[in-house]
Amino acid sequence: MKKKIVVLTGAGVSAESGFATFRDSGGLWERYPVEKVATPEGWYENPEFVNEFYNGLRHQLVNAQPNEAHYLLAELEKDYDVTIVTQNVDNLHERAGSTDIIYLHGELMKACSSNNPDDSRYIRTLDTGHLDILPGEKAGDGSLLRSYIVWFSEPVPNIEAAANVCQQADIFIIIGTSMQVYPAAGLIRYCPEGIPIYLIDPKEVKTPSYLHVNVIKDVASKGMRTLMEILKEKP
Repeated sequence: MKKKIVVLTGAGVSAESGFATFRDSGGLWERYPVEKVATPEGWYENPEFVNEFYNGLRHQLVNAQPNEAHYLLAELEKDYDVTIVTQNVDNLHERAGSTDIIYLHGELMKACSSNNPDDSRYIRTLDTGHLDILPGEKAGDGSLLRSYIVWFSEPVPNIEAAANVCQQADIFIIIGTSMQVYPAAGLIRYCPEGIPIYLIDPKEVKTPSYLHVNVIKDVASKGMRTLMEILKEKP
């Protein structure tokens, strides 16, 4: 039986693909106030502005390509049972070939009902022929169509599934996340005691002091190259 690897990824894994991050210096929150584009209140105040923001991100995403880190994570599936738990809303993991992905904060390439975002009957996948949510465009329940994104103060519907899979991990990998955004940052606490934990990030990242975390202080692609070599040496 293959060992189980669970990977928690954040914006840093997609930064090398040129896809804009939210929190870093020069990130999107510096140009677009979070309360205007990532809260239910912002949506109700100006839904067209919010949809324009995510339309723009969607156009950026279709022109971005998976980077080496994405491809190396997909390559792990040759030898391991791998689940990606991502805080990202892009589809770069999927496009690189990863097959088991839990999206914590939604999916940019999907649109949903504004009355009930998690009602699967009204979630639709957008494509290159229809990237934009147009002003006044409706979901199947008659409400305004919005991007399928988990906004601040909204529940994270997939957090329970993510916690369950973390409990099954034989190896836990963290890539490109500040570990400051909850509830995602708390997933490390669900890992079985004593399993190897690896963290790849060029910046200092705080993790629970009682856990031993093997830090690879590098960008995602170089860090993944290093980690692949480490894993080859492990039984």
